[in-house]
Amino acid sequence: MPPRFLVDLDKLDLNRIEIPMEEVRKVNAQRFEMEQLDGIVHFNRAERWIVGMKNVRNDEFWVRGHIPGRPLMPGVVIVEAAAQLCTYCFRVALSLGDDIFLGFAGLNNVKFRGIVVPGDKLIVIAKNMDMRPRRAIFETQAVVGDRLVYEGEITGMPI
Repeated sequence: MPPRFLVDLDKLDLNRIEIPMEEVRKVNAQRFEMEQLDGIVHFNRAERWIVGMKNVRNDEFWVRGHIPGRPLMPGVVIVEAAAQLCTYCFRVALSLGDDIFLGFAGLNNVKFRGIVVPGDKLIVIAKNMDMRPRRAIFETQAVVGDRLVYEGEITGMPI
């Protein structure tokens, strides 16, 4: 039996960007090739879950070398996309200032269940399990089509 998604994606319009990149950039510090989201599809601030998306392009920084002739999105880049989504949720939910950056404190129960290639639309889901000013824990997933390609728990701490 395949794992269940953290949220019901059938109830969301995955083609509609609720929070565009210009707004994400006001919260997240990543720029240029390290921006791993194209926007946020839905943010449920009260329940602290969020869904973002990334259109995986042929000109991504990793395409040429990972793997030549058969480019596969590196797992660490998928995790980074999830972490950026967690950062947005954390900073907005707690109304934190510009000097706060949510850094990795831990990864648990990470599983990669499929591949991501240029041309895919990567849907990233983060659901907060615990949030305090000094630590946040999120369950995260990434989906392509109806396939779960990644899942894991991300712990972040402000640095």
